[in-house]
Amino acid sequence: MAVVKKIQIYDTTLRDGCQSEDVSLTTEDKLQIAERLDDLGIDYIEGGWPGSNLRDAAFFKEIKRLKLHHAKIAAFGATRRANIRAAADRNLQLMLQADTPVATVVGKTWDLHVREALRISLASNLEILNDTIAYLKKHFDEVIFDAEHFFDGYANNPEYAIACIKAVDDAGVDLVCLCDTNGGRMPWEIEDATRAAAAALRAPVGIHCHNDSEVAVANTLAAIRSGAIQVQGTINGLGERCGNANLVSIIGNLQIKLGYNCVPQAKLKTLQETSMLVYELANITPNRRQAYVGRSAFAHKAGLHVSGIQRNVHTYEHVDPALVGNDRRVLLSELSGRANILYKTREFGIESDLTPEQIEALLDELKRLEALGYTFDGADASFELLMLRTLGRVKDHFNFVSFRVFDDKWHEEQAPFSEAVIVIEGPDGRRTRNSAIGNGPVNALDSALRQALVPYYPGLASMQLADYKVRVLDNGAGTGARVRVLIESTDGRRRWGTVGLSSNVVEASWQALVDSVEYKLHKDNVKPRIRPQVESNGKRRAGKSRGAAESAANGAAKI
Repeated sequence: MAVVKKIQIYDTTLRDGCQSEDVSLTTEDKLQIAERLDDLGIDYIEGGWPGSNLRDAAFFKEIKRLKLHHAKIAAFGATRRANIRAAADRNLQLMLQADTPVATVVGKTWDLHVREALRISLASNLEILNDTIAYLKKHFDEVIFDAEHFFDGYANNPEYAIACIKAVDDAGVDLVCLCDTNGGRMPWEIEDATRAAAAALRAPVGIHCHNDSEVAVANTLAAIRSGAIQVQGTINGLGERCGNANLVSIIGNLQIKLGYNCVPQAKLKTLQETSMLVYELANITPNRRQAYVGRSAFAHKAGLHVSGIQRNVHTYEHVDPALVGNDRRVLLSELSGRANILYKTREFGIESDLTPEQIEALLDELKRLEALGYTFDGADASFELLMLRTLGRVKDHFNFVSFRVFDDKWHEEQAPFSEAVIVIEGPDGRRTRNSAIGNGPVNALDSALRQALVPYYPGLASMQLADYKVRVLDNGAGTGARVRVLIESTDGRRRWGTVGLSSNVVEASWQALVDSVEYKLHKDNVKPRIRPQVESNGKRRAGKSRGAAESAANGAAKI
């Protein structure tokens, strides 16, 4: 049996990833990510640059209190300054204070940088590299050298670039990580330079790529095929400028496609979960189209594709989505065919109840609604309700009567607020009037609607809006344009999406809200609590008819 080669995974999300212009992680965020990376099976976690900021200093202090089971923590720094010995360099002393088992130090390997950035001789730089590594090797279990701009240096002066990495090799470095720091090199250039570096050194080599030419993942794979044994990158490709090599894609490609061992096989299915955690803590909207873990990565829309995967999933999927913790999804749109409808009926458990005529009617209705501007890509709950209504298998849990929304701002310094007043007819036939204040009209409507329904359906108290999106459809219509509202709701156990469409954003939001509530009530399948009514003689009776309820409706909370 062939031995599966181990590839070391070195995560630098907490340092390089934090250099993204839109990312700022707290110490608590970084600790939470570190725990998740350790659970995933990442080999090295680079915690930051000791002494550069208070958060990194706090991280190295707090991480010692966590019980990591697998990952080694690395402190990052730069080679010593010119004209000073390593033992006297302040930055190196701060790395020692971090008290980590691994030190990763970056140094120059491109003659252009030595002359233009450091403004020292080429020989002086070689001395700096050797002295720094030799000093760190006395104090750390493991020392990694990040050969900054190695591939640019190799392209312009290969002899000097190789001399630089030999200088750290002679000092006893444990691994030389070759860096495409500007992210401008192509895969074949990475292959040639990696082979040359690996042949020149006793120490193994790694690869660290940036994504400025959008080939960071491809460059990483090329380096592995050329002898590199370690990959440096970030979760979701976060990083400076265009980002770093995306570890999510790299792990998926190396382990699933190429047969390398990157993380424990049982942990591979937590890859999406890890990706989503980093997006959440970085306060970045997840990339739906991200390879392997994106919500759209295994989403099928065209009828031809859906028909294919129903016969054999390999027809339109390169891997099983479950391997990385993702799900297969079938979307519904004007591009849908009968296969899409049939797939959804199986998903909802109602396939056997639909006649061919009903399937055709559903398909026609779907295309009609999509032509108007509706979309069900992110609104499966709305489409499931549409299907069930066609079958007559879902009832309305309340009847809408009216709503009004007021927006107020009483003076310039005060934030505006909204008040919504709604009138509904409950399952007992009675009309009730409820009002609620919110920070906007949709928030107020949502609060007022659930306030009206919770007495009948207490389970709605756990429901809340998780996401809200508005899309303007008629770009040339100005403020009179139609808008499409997509709402994502959750009750703590599941999430579902609904859609509304109107030239009035409040009306579109109301449609999506009502669908969201109706969907939860349908799924919960609970009987409403019917409140007893009081007759004029004081006797209590249950409400039976709409007419009786209307004649009895009075008081401040009724119309």
